[in-house]
Amino acid sequence: MLITDTQVHLWEAHRPDRPWPADQIGKPSFVAVPGARPHRPEPLGADELIGMMDRTGIDRAVIVPPSPVGDSNDTALEAARRFPQRFAVMGRFNPEADHARESLETWLQQPGMLGIRMTFFKPVWARWLAPGIIDWFWSGCERLGIPIMALAPGLLSEIAVLAERYPGLTIILDHMARRSDLRDAECFADLDDLLALARLPNIAVKATALPCYTNESYPFANLTPYLKRTFEAFSAHRIMWGSDLTRLPCSYAECLDHMRRELDFLTDDDRALVLGGTAQALLRWPENRTPAMTKIKTTNEARHD
Repeated sequence: MLITDTQVHLWEAHRPDRPWPADQIGKPSFVAVPGARPHRPEPLGADELIGMMDRTGIDRAVIVPPSPVGDSNDTALEAARRFPQRFAVMGRFNPEADHARESLETWLQQPGMLGIRMTFFKPVWARWLAPGIIDWFWSGCERLGIPIMALAPGLLSEIAVLAERYPGLTIILDHMARRSDLRDAECFADLDDLLALARLPNIAVKATALPCYTNESYPFANLTPYLKRTFEAFSAHRIMWGSDLTRLPCSYAECLDHMRRELDFLTDDDRALVLGGTAQALLRWPENRTPAMTKIKTTNEARHD
C-alpha cells in the first residue's frame, strides 16, 4: 500500500526575499485558522518532514502552502523538486492577482504541481464562491482539469451550487468541512449538510486533521459513527486521508493508525483507497515508488516517538 498524506504544511520564517504578508509578521505563532489549535511556531522544512514521514511509514505527502505566509508556492515547489517521489503540491492561487488568467493556463506545467487549494474563511475569499465573481477561474479549472481543495466550513450550500454549475470540476473538501473551533458532537452537528453533497459526483472529502476535532485521545472512538456515515455516503473512492501534521494533538503515528487500524467498518480495499489510492486517482499523481522507500516502524515504536 502506497500511503499518502494529503495535507502537510511546509513554511519558512519571514525574510526580505521571501516575505510574509505584513499583517502576519510578528505574530507569536503560526495560526492558520482563527479558533484552531495553533500550528507549531517554528518553521517546518522538507528534510525534517521527510524524517518524520520515514519514521511513521508515510510514502509521500501533498504540501498545502499555509495561508498566513501569503500566496507564494516557492517553498513547496522547491521541496517537490528536491524530493519528486515524496512530495507534490496543491498550490495557493489568487484569482484577483495580476496575470492570474495567464498563470492558470500553465498551472499544471509547474513540476510537482497537482492543483489548487482555496481557503474561504475570510469574507474577501468567501465571496469568490458567488456566481459571477470569478466564473472565468472555475470554468478554467474545469477545462484544464485542475482539481480544487477547498477549506469551506459553513459554506456547503455555496459549494453545492459551484459543483452543479461546473460538473467537470473536481472539488475536494478539506477536513470533512468541519469548523476548527468546535469539538466532538458540536463539531459534527451539521454533518448531514456534508453528506447531502454525496449526490454530486464531482465532490470528494479529505478526512484530514481528524484528531483535531475531538477532545478524546487515541483511538478517538467517538469519531467512528461520523466517519462511518461519511464513508457510507461518499465511499472510499471519494475520501482521502491526511494529517495536517503541524497542528495535531497526537503523534503522527496515532493519526495514521486511527485510519489504518481503528475503523473496523473499513475493508482492506477501503483502506488502500483512503490511504493513497483515492488521492492518486483524483489528484492524478501517478505512482512512482522507489524500492524500500520507507522503513515502517511497528505501531508501538512509532507511537512513542
